[in-house]
Amino acid sequence: MPNSVNEVNTQREMEQLVKMSIEASKISPKEYVKHDVKRGLRNSNGTGVKVGVTRIASVVGYDVVDDKIIPIPGEMHYRGIDLSDMVDGFDQEGRLGYEEVMYLLLFDKLPPASDLNHFESILNQERDLPEKFKENVILNQPSNHIMNYLQRMILSLYSYSENPDDTSLSSLLEKGLQIIAKMPTMMAYGYMAQQHYFNHDSLILHSPIYASSAENILHMVRRNSSYTEEEVQILDLLLMVHAEHGGGNNSAFTTNVISSSGTDIFSTLAAAVGSLKGIKHGGANLKATEMLNNIADNVSDWHDEAEIEAYLNKILDGRAYDGSGLIYGMGHAVYTISDPRAVMLKNGLEEMTLDTEWAGKLEFVKLIESTTKKIMKERKGENFQICANVDLYSGVVYEMLNIPPELYTPIFATARMVGWVAHILEQTSDGKIMRPAYETIHKDMEYIPLTERKKGDL
Repeated sequence: MPNSVNEVNTQREMEQLVKMSIEASKISPKEYVKHDVKRGLRNSNGTGVKVGVTRIASVVGYDVVDDKIIPIPGEMHYRGIDLSDMVDGFDQEGRLGYEEVMYLLLFDKLPPASDLNHFESILNQERDLPEKFKENVILNQPSNHIMNYLQRMILSLYSYSENPDDTSLSSLLEKGLQIIAKMPTMMAYGYMAQQHYFNHDSLILHSPIYASSAENILHMVRRNSSYTEEEVQILDLLLMVHAEHGGGNNSAFTTNVISSSGTDIFSTLAAAVGSLKGIKHGGANLKATEMLNNIADNVSDWHDEAEIEAYLNKILDGRAYDGSGLIYGMGHAVYTISDPRAVMLKNGLEEMTLDTEWAGKLEFVKLIESTTKKIMKERKGENFQICANVDLYSGVVYEMLNIPPELYTPIFATARMVGWVAHILEQTSDGKIMRPAYETIHKDMEYIPLTERKKGDL
């Protein structure tokens, strides 16, 4: 509350500035149609405008015939290999796969065992942080949001690099691998520092171990450092499905745009983390989990489809949960019939939760998925297609692993770092700065000398 006349006047002036700013920022959707501008870089049929070419990954969710979208089951390929096939292969061979996925995304080949071992050794040698980094960057500058914390830590690594502005491909790869390897450590330490300074918990920082990314994450974010083989396997799967998602998603596009300017890799990756934080992008995973728990708290029977349907309709009508009218975790810009990431996580959860207390929660989420599809067909027509996206099931993984909500999106960022680095390398190889055009629609005005202007509302 303001406690002086000056503060009251300042608040009124700021409110007036806000009103003026809102009015000055308005652009009618009709202007996009008038000037044939693809709003949000989307075509009229909802598909994305093609702005680049990539060899890294492909996301397939529909065919286009005569400018009409034809829904098909979703597929995701890393360097041309169906990720579902890779996951099945890792499962049959009884081994983890995220580090191999990293190798494939960066180098466009499946590594022999000796090369994979060497690559894993490089990562493990780079997991620890520079001397005094913990004290100067993490402990002395706590943040209440881990994503912003990660941005600052990535930017701070610039000061610890011998030649941070070197954007040669060899230097970018070396720095990229260092950041990829350090992400689990920075994320875990950032979380522990946050809990210490803001929640007054004891400060416990576990040193990274010579192990996989999934093992290091569980080792460092848990106070007792313990984990089971099954927990590592499901987290490893989560990291794999989050590692990359094509060049058109917001954070990958951010990476391509910024790296095309020739700036340093630290600036580019910090911006990508900022993009992923957004609730319309990676931050949606937390909203999906919050919504699922809200539904669970407001229905008396998790098996009663009619009761769940009634509450989902209330959410869609803006009368429940956050009033947005959105069912988080359902629907995707590309996938129509199915999101392969959600399918893989659901399959992994079904195997892991069998005969456990989590089986009921998984069935509850699956019922929400099927009921939402039913409701949307009733509302939009029998041909309307909507599928569960990865956020609907990733939250179940996090909850089952007892991962705190503050780390949901940071773990996503940790997994996606390798995809961003791959895009930086690809974009730098192209060498062309991204410089699209904007249609300017302002009205011409005459300059008026200061002494001749009328007094405004301020």
